[in-house]
Amino acid sequence: MLDQPFRSPAPGPAPDASGGSVLATRDLHAWYGESHILHGMNLEVRAGELVTLLGRNGAGKTTTLKAILGMVPRRTGSVRFQGTELIRLASNRIARLGIAFCPEERGIFASLSVEENLVLPPKVRAGGLSVPQIFELFPNLKDRLRSQGTKLSGGEQQMLAIARILRTGARFLLLDEPTEGLAPVIVQQIGATIQRLKADGFTIVLVEQNIKFAQTVADRHYIVEHGRVVDMVRNADLASSMDRLRVYLGV
Repeated sequence: MLDQPFRSPAPGPAPDASGGSVLATRDLHAWYGESHILHGMNLEVRAGELVTLLGRNGAGKTTTLKAILGMVPRRTGSVRFQGTELIRLASNRIARLGIAFCPEERGIFASLSVEENLVLPPKVRAGGLSVPQIFELFPNLKDRLRSQGTKLSGGEQQMLAIARILRTGARFLLLDEPTEGLAPVIVQQIGATIQRLKADGFTIVLVEQNIKFAQTVADRHYIVEHGRVVDMVRNADLASSMDRLRVYLGV
């Protein structure tokens, strides 16, 4: 039996009063060495919102997430989170403001067990999910508690990767391609989890190639091309916007 039911952790600080956005980037540029990847990214995310970054491979979506968290060698412009300018902060200081990143490669410790992976992440804020709460979200992980990361299926690894960041207490989540390569039944489970987190007040930026999946969870979609936002589509308008999306995405 679980020690306690799943409850949303206590809300974090109020969003930035300027327009109600929790996070806003303005004229954000990013480089890897001599490669100029982001060319003026402008986007904003409001409290409790889920926005996706859609675009072709190489458009700059993952780099945008890493630039928000300070994980690129060089960036200029502005990244404001809850009123705090992040552009000159180191990534460890940014994480402690309540931002968590789940990378496309998942980032779990493959040689460690599920249990060890869950207890390792540092708590950056109060209110992180307990292990029993994690097991309510991801029952599969409870059955694999002693299993090494190398013994988990791709879907179980993805569940563990998301579970780890929920332990930190962060309320702003950056999720990079969480459904890539997963079976449809696992994609549905990941989608249900993301919807539940959103309903419990988490704010989420999601990089996703699967438009059908994105449509089931998102409020708005930013279209990224050549390192900048070229369009924004509200989820309610997604179906009627497919013609122009095909131009951008080649779908």
